[in-house]
Amino acid sequence: MKRAITLLATAVSCALISSVVIAKEARYPEFGNGRIEQNLVKASEYMVSSANPYASEAGMRIIEKGGSAIDAAIAVQLVLNLVEPESSGIGGGAFSLYWDNEKKALSSYDGREKAPMLADGKLFQENGKNMSWWEALAGGRAVGVPGVIAMMEKVHKQHGVLPWADLFEDAIKLSEEGFEVSPKLAASIANKTNPALGRYGDTWRYFFPDGKPLQAGVMKKNPEFAMTLRRISLLGAKGFYKGDIALSIVGAVRITAADNPGLLTTSDMANYQAIERPPVCAPYKAFKVCGMGPPTSGGMTVIQILKLLEDKDLAQYEPLSVEAAHLFAQAGKLAYADRAKYMADADFVDVPVEGLIDGDYLKERAKLIGDKDMGKATAGTPPNANTNWLESTSPEQPSTTHFSIVDKQGNAFSMTSSIEMAFGSTVMVRGFLLNNQLTDFSFSEASDGELIANRVQPGKRPRSSMSPFMVFDKDDNLVMAIGSPGGSRIINYVAKTMLGVMEWDMDIQQAISMPHYVNRNGGTDLEQGTKAAELKEGLEALGHKVSVRDLNSGLHGITIGKDGMEGGADPRRVGRALGK
Repeated sequence: MKRAITLLATAVSCALISSVVIAKEARYPEFGNGRIEQNLVKASEYMVSSANPYASEAGMRIIEKGGSAIDAAIAVQLVLNLVEPESSGIGGGAFSLYWDNEKKALSSYDGREKAPMLADGKLFQENGKNMSWWEALAGGRAVGVPGVIAMMEKVHKQHGVLPWADLFEDAIKLSEEGFEVSPKLAASIANKTNPALGRYGDTWRYFFPDGKPLQAGVMKKNPEFAMTLRRISLLGAKGFYKGDIALSIVGAVRITAADNPGLLTTSDMANYQAIERPPVCAPYKAFKVCGMGPPTSGGMTVIQILKLLEDKDLAQYEPLSVEAAHLFAQAGKLAYADRAKYMADADFVDVPVEGLIDGDYLKERAKLIGDKDMGKATAGTPPNANTNWLESTSPEQPSTTHFSIVDKQGNAFSMTSSIEMAFGSTVMVRGFLLNNQLTDFSFSEASDGELIANRVQPGKRPRSSMSPFMVFDKDDNLVMAIGSPGGSRIINYVAKTMLGVMEWDMDIQQAISMPHYVNRNGGTDLEQGTKAAELKEGLEALGHKVSVRDLNSGLHGITIGKDGMEGGADPRRVGRALGK
């Protein structure tokens, strides 16, 4: 317990001494209803905003030692794997953006999981029929080759400053000495957020010691994870993708999870590569917005929503008005329709990236937005698009994480990381959970003779909604780094938060705390327990089918201006922005 109290006390002291915590007179005071209070944090040298205080503190410590944003990011991700195992970790995948402030250069990195080479379009079929999603999620069948370690090593080799092994120290120490279980983790276990949690022995013993779910506030150690991290810290990524760890992963997928086995092989593990890909950028008024391209749909779909709204003069409406929510929902419908038809892994499918974010195309699409709800939108015909693809959906789950970091040199890292469903496949190996990301593929490969772009294929990466973003001003200065978990709603969360800053002149904390309204080309969801829920009657009068529900984002962002940095953390979770 002493170690946990010391760490948390240090995190709090860092926030109070190193950062300037601003209890700003809020223009939108209602945004914090029923949530953990989060205040805007200001800093002049650097900032780390992540989903857990332990992780933010680890990132700060690395930067104080002279590390870069990517050095800090590796420390943050490894600690999150330990203290927030339901959301992300080395058994999963990630997408990231890196801003080199000296060179004024933006890079993006794809660490998305890959399907085994033995997988095909019938992976999620039994006796010629599609499995239900709930049947597919647990066990080995949906486990893709994890990409986080390969991606982190790739970015570190290009942009890291401190030795690789130094970045593992916080996570190893916490694993060996213990961390205090957060209310979020405890609730996720107790509520059986993943109904298969505890199906397999190692997972049961870890999360249900003595047959009871872990309780908030207790100390938890993970010596197996510490051993895993020590091996990777010494050997690099090859210590994960080859040898004993890789054998353990493959054995768990094929044997431990024999009730729903997967097809992963040691060859799949050994041949995995993270890929540097060109970012996807577009102008938005006085800004340039940049995200990830395929295989995530996040970058293109967020940009589509923003561009569809560019000429709607959102600033004339209050952010929590029927008018603003209606326009945002209609833009969401049009963007998600294109997403369902055209977006998939561009290494396998000819994705019309430039056509989908083409300004003239989106201006024509924006004309479909009227005063009433449009119903279900259909995909458009962007320039250079193959229109033969059949639309598809996949039930992406909201258990993901995001963190944003700016270092002392002004370099920045925005990374969204996931194992898909809460607790992933529920298969635990050497102290960490394996993903179930292959359920992000369409379970069908074709319908009525038309192929689905996001079907399973050997070595393919499933479509994602992860949306790490960066925003630049007209002089190519970085002004925002943002992202969120939330399954396929990530796109809505990130787009709306960016609009909060760019259109409604909110600070980053206000924009993150703003109650949610989202639409994924269906009904309009309003966040329960907030002022957004009061829009229900007005939106229904415009023809919307409205649901009031929990919308649990995990936005973590930083804005940069002439007076320094401002950081925000989502009050819906337990994260913190810390800096100096």
